Amino acid sequence: MTYDINPIFLIDFYKFGHVDQYPKNITKVWVNFTPRSTRVEGETGVVFFGLQRFIKKVLLEQFNDNFFFRPWEMIEREYIHVIQKTLGVTPRTDHIKQLHDYGKLPIKIYAVPEGTYVPLGVPALVLVNTEDWAFWIPNYLETMMSNNLWLPSTSASTALRYRKIFTKAAKDAGETDLSFIDWQGHDFSYRGLGGLDAAVMSGMGHLLSFNGTDTLPAILEAQMYYNADLSVGGSVPATEHSVMCAGSKDGERETFRHLIEDVYKTGIVSIVSDTWDLWKVLTEIIPSLKDSILARDGKVVIRPDSGDPVKILTGDITKEYTDPARFGALKLLFRALGGTSRPGSKERPGSLIHINKGGLIYGDSITPERADQILLNARMQGFSPYNFVFGIGSYTYQYVTRDTYNFAFKATAIERFEGLRKGRVIEAIFKDPITDNAHKKSHRGIPVVYLGRVEQGDVAGKLYVEESLDPADLDRSEFRKVFDGDLLIDENFEVIRKRVRDQA
Repeated sequence: MTYDINPIFLIDFYKFGHVDQYPKNITKVWVNFTPRSTRVEGETGVVFFGLQRFIKKVLLEQFNDNFFFRPWEMIEREYIHVIQKTLGVTPRTDHIKQLHDYGKLPIKIYAVPEGTYVPLGVPALVLVNTEDWAFWIPNYLETMMSNNLWLPSTSASTALRYRKIFTKAAKDAGETDLSFIDWQGHDFSYRGLGGLDAAVMSGMGHLLSFNGTDTLPAILEAQMYYNADLSVGGSVPATEHSVMCAGSKDGERETFRHLIEDVYKTGIVSIVSDTWDLWKVLTEIIPSLKDSILARDGKVVIRPDSGDPVKILTGDITKEYTDPARFGALKLLFRALGGTSRPGSKERPGSLIHINKGGLIYGDSITPERADQILLNARMQGFSPYNFVFGIGSYTYQYVTRDTYNFAFKATAIERFEGLRKGRVIEAIFKDPITDNAHKKSHRGIPVVYLGRVEQGDVAGKLYVEESLDPADLDRSEFRKVFDGDLLIDENFEVIRKRVRDQA
């Protein structure tokens, strides 16, 4: 057991007073988590991911270790002290004690299977309390749930977008073995993400679409929280600029030789090549080591790391014919090492070149649009898209927010106890700001997700939502009950990964 922050404090401050703000006769609150819109052109939904990690790590581990398993006297003393010091009031503690005495979170979570592509406007999950006194808890969990779900879902969606680009490029080029795509997108983002948790959540989202990653902790947490084998992700030996600089500018060829002939005699090795003069590396150093490279059992991967990636890799026609930059790294590497032409087909005539024992990886300023353009340029020049691996960095995975897909966690139905005569009444609640452009309008009632049938036109084969006032509809829908005080479904990472990759 490790002591960390009491999860009762994993909130925005304003959650503190909501227990007293609800009407007195409220007994149930249904809330949902929904991607409402997008800032990504062409996208119509998101890959839902991260819930199982959140349940295990926060709702179970953190709540057990740092709340339920600690003595109430310690919890109460800490709670009063923190609230007095931060809000200047002496708080009530009876509702916190009631939860502590209960010994687990009195909530049910219904969710679509992780890895599902959820259309915009369709909830990914619905949450409700199971005990009347716990009406305040569903929305109390909003901050911590949103914080743990929007990023892995966003990164999983981004990674799938890249995979679709790579898959289309491979098929357009006539490639029939698509296994290389598993390694064509490589996670370079760890150092640029907002802390370890962000890197792990984003990194696991990346691993749903690709095997290549330098974010080692993402592999370890996929094992920890999704029953993954360590082989779920991996990398290759690679240099950095400190290594190249340490060998000196005048000794750059010897550094390359040492790496290729002495250190990594077999297998893939990635060598950063723009420390001083990328064009000299490609026109002098690599040609001088051609025999050693071609004799190796493995591939030497050249890594440019600066400049405009489209021009660096596939050429800049504004340059003079005497300037290597006009031709780009791809053609220059082919000139240095040669290549094997894969025959075309009747459907896709013309051959495509695979460079002999060499390749290129680029991870600086790569975007989906640039990757798409690079692969198109390469095909037009007669090269296979498999000559490239793309490092997907923090520009892609960090330069996003919760509003990239407008994720929202909203209460849309309540149950009231109206007295012995009327009993329990469920009613829809909603928000619909007159000042909004329709993105913030919420569902009404209990949103239930179904899969459209063939005869249903626009929603055929897609998830769609209906608004209900019958809680039993949740059990008759595409939702699965994944939590009821404990985890009910414990899926393997490979199962979720397959759901994602089947969509590419």
